[in-house]
Amino acid sequence: MEVEEKRIKDTQVAFMRYKGGYDKIPELIAEVVEWVTNKGLNMTGMIYGAYFNSPEDVPTEQLRYEIGASFEGSAEDEGKVMVKIIPEHTVVATLHKGPYTDVGPVIHGLAKYADENGYDIIGPVTEVYLNNPNETKPNELLTEVQFPVIKMG
Repeated sequence: MEVEEKRIKDTQVAFMRYKGGYDKIPELIAEVVEWVTNKGLNMTGMIYGAYFNSPEDVPTEQLRYEIGASFEGSAEDEGKVMVKIIPEHTVVATLHKGPYTDVGPVIHGLAKYADENGYDIIGPVTEVYLNNPNETKPNELLTEVQFPVIKMG
């Protein structure tokens, strides 16, 4: 697994929080993208999911995550869609190629890498979806897996 440390610049996003199964993710992505598009905002290319707990630790109905899309322009919270700026931060990141359902071992591997290389994970794992699952075969899907970190010591 190839891992890189990089800085993520301030990123304005529209997002929705959800509690429940991951089967809702495609629907939530579509809803956020539609909201951004309907507002006439300029999408800037990042579609992501931030995951606050794990199916290994809680039942499906207790999974908590947010799904969002980056954009330029001015917008405010409306209904289920909220707007925020994710502040600039450092991540360790790696690329996963293949079905989204196979990303678990990559997340564990990245967490282990962070631990073994003097990083302290300071936030939820984030998956940045680099291509469209409606246009891409599952084995060709690209997901960047990131953990926000600080370097210890």
